[in-house]
Formats: sequence, C-alpha cells, structure tokens
Amino acid sequence: MRVDLFDFELPQERIALRPARPRDSSRLLLVDGSEITDRKVSDLPMLLRRGDVLVFNDTKVIPAQLEGRRGEATIGATLHKREGSREWWAFLRNAKRARVGDLIDFGQKVCASVVEKADDGSALLHFHGDDPVEVLLERAGSMPLPPYIAGKRPVDETDREDYQTLFARREGAVAAPTAALHFTPRLIESLDQAGIARETLTLHVGAGTFLPVKSETVAGHKMHAEWGRIDQPTADRLNQARTSGGRIIAVGTTSLRLLESAATDAGQIEPFEGDTAIFITPGYRFKAIDGLITNFHLPRSTLFMLVSALMGLDVMKSAYAHAIERGYRFYSYGDASLLLPA
Repeated sequence: MRVDLFDFELPQERIALRPARPRDSSRLLLVDGSEITDRKVSDLPMLLRRGDVLVFNDTKVIPAQLEGRRGEATIGATLHKREGSREWWAFLRNAKRARVGDLIDFGQKVCASVVEKADDGSALLHFHGDDPVEVLLERAGSMPLPPYIAGKRPVDETDREDYQTLFARREGAVAAPTAALHFTPRLIESLDQAGIARETLTLHVGAGTFLPVKSETVAGHKMHAEWGRIDQPTADRLNQARTSGGRIIAVGTTSLRLLESAATDAGQIEPFEGDTAIFITPGYRFKAIDGLITNFHLPRSTLFMLVSALMGLDVMKSAYAHAIERGYRFYSYGDASLLLPA
C-alpha cells in the first residue's frame, strides 16, 4: 500500500498553536459510520451511552527537549525512550558532530555521554551525576512540543501546563496523549452523571510519534517501540464492561494502540507490561476497542493510517475535508473527533 494514498492538503492556518480555553470548548467532529456531524467536546456525555468506558493514558510528559554543546558544536536532543535508570535514547540535531564517547554539556550542571549511535540518527545518552534524570530534566529541559508548533513559536512556561493532561500521573512521555487534553473536571463530572465509566492505562509516548513516514510504501516504515502497562484489575473491568454491553472508547491513539497490543484474537484484553511497536494500517482487524476520541493528524502519518484503518480511508478523507472546510483546528492543540465505526 502506497503512503501517498494517505496524503491531503492542509492550510497552515489550520494548525493550532494554543489550546482552546476552556479545554472542553473545543469542537468535536462526530464520525458515526459514514455520517459526519459538527459537535462540541462538551457534548460527549450525550453522544456516549451509559455503560460505555473511556480509556485514558495516565502518562506524564517530561521536559525532554535539551539544547547543549560539544566543544564548539551545538547539539539538540529530544529524548524518546528510557533504556535504564540513567540512559535514554534521543534523537539528535547535528548528530554528526556527536561521536560515541563525546560529552554533551546541556547547561545547569547537566551533561551526558554518547554511549551508542543508531542508523536512524538517534543516540543512547548516559546522564552523569547523583540526581535522578527527572530532576536533571526539570533543571535543563523544556517541554517537547511537536515540531509543527515549536517551529512557529517558542516553547514557554504556559506549555508546561497546557501540554499535560488532567490524568497525567506517571512520568516518562515525551509527547502528550493529546486527545485527553480536552477533558476538564467539569466534563468528567458530566460523564460520571451520565453513567460513563473511565479507566487508565500507561503508554509512555515517544518522539517517534512525530517522525515522518519516509518510505514510499506502508510496509517500508518501521515503528519505534514504546513502553506500556495494563494491570490485571483494569483488564478485568474492561472485559466485564464489554460483556455487559458497554463500548470501549479509547481516548487517544496511544490508549488504542496499547489496548490492541494487549488483546487476544478473541477480543479479550489481557494484562500487559513491556514494549509495543504495533503499526495499525487499513486491513487491520480491531479486537479491543469500539470507538476512538482523537485529534486531527498529519497527512501521510502513521496516525492518519490508524484512523483510516478504523473508519475506512474514504470516510476519513471526507471527514478531514469537512473539518478543513469548516475551520477545525488541527494537531496537538487542536480540535477533536469521535470516531464510531459502523
């Protein structure tokens, strides 16, 4: 399957640089089968059914963007996957100037050595010192906003709150599970009153989620692995909800990918702990979820392939064309969609 099948034109002015305020005032594109309707995120309690379960990702974004120097060379680093207590894989900017064994000084008494380099331009960094790496990152790092935002404006202190969900508990992500950015205490209270349950899992989102697909065919793209966990009680409650007739609605593609990684062919969700590099493209048979809340994704991206697998490529192209025409805001700080396959 060719990657250019998933291409579309997006005007630059449709890219959101700040979130809506309040967060639940964002627009919501409801795609129910092939029917497309304009709604608001705050309408979710009336769009879902009593007994449905929303599944959130409780990962917490760390300040994983670093700027440093090796001698006279400026080196940028975006951490994307923890490898040990003091080691992280990172995508490097100006990577040719950082060799194995080199020390990169990120300022604020934070430095790391290059342990290993990979063919994709990433490097394994070992952080020095006695403080935990999380403390070092708070000292020297900044929030790793996606390049389509960071390329248009500087990251600021507001982003430390804006780029974090209401459910963020477990540190380790270098990108936010952005569909959950729309949820507020007021909306959660309304969902509770409507009898809509919620569960959490953990998938530490990596920077690989922003990597472009450079191959001409879908089969030529390699996904980066991300660590996730679903515990036994959560799996049991999700299975029971489905048995009782409730729908499992993933909030974000990260929740969806972990649920599908944990599901058996019979649709039973099992406990899971470890890495997943699941790549969902058209032709995939969904086993664990019945719907998805997600933001709008980049053309030719693995995430647009995922939503096309769920709803059908023609349906999603029509939905995105509608969203662009109606002025929906795209990407991480943008509006949302509720996708319910026929």
